[in-house]
Amino acid sequence: MNARDHLSETRSRLSTSFIVAEITVMAEIEYQFSGYFRARLRLTNNDAVELAEYFVIEGARLNVRRYRYQWMNESETVLKKRWDNAGHFPDLPGFPDHVHEGPEDSVRPGVALSIVDLIDLLEQEFAKMA
Repeated sequence: MNARDHLSETRSRLSTSFIVAEITVMAEIEYQFSGYFRARLRLTNNDAVELAEYFVIEGARLNVRRYRYQWMNESETVLKKRWDNAGHFPDLPGFPDHVHEGPEDSVRPGVALSIVDLIDLLEQEFAKMA
């Protein structure tokens, strides 16, 4: 696996997901074994998602070094969830990975995610709401 493979898989997963109505790629940087992807999504329920991911490929393994995935309501005024690994909650288990749910200060431990993993999670959330 190289960076091109991961970026291709990411674009493919976004474009084939039943919850994604629109994709706007803001930035895509590809080196042989690292890269960056940033995009805005409009979901089928009109919610918005902002994605930003810096990754490296180590051997055959993807390592997402920095990420921020923010899911907001249709008007982009209410945070539903944000997954990130900014280092501002060092006392949480699983530091630095964490999830903001609802209010900005409502934080719980998280796990490292790729964009592909996030789309899987969001599809599960949508299936629960159906």
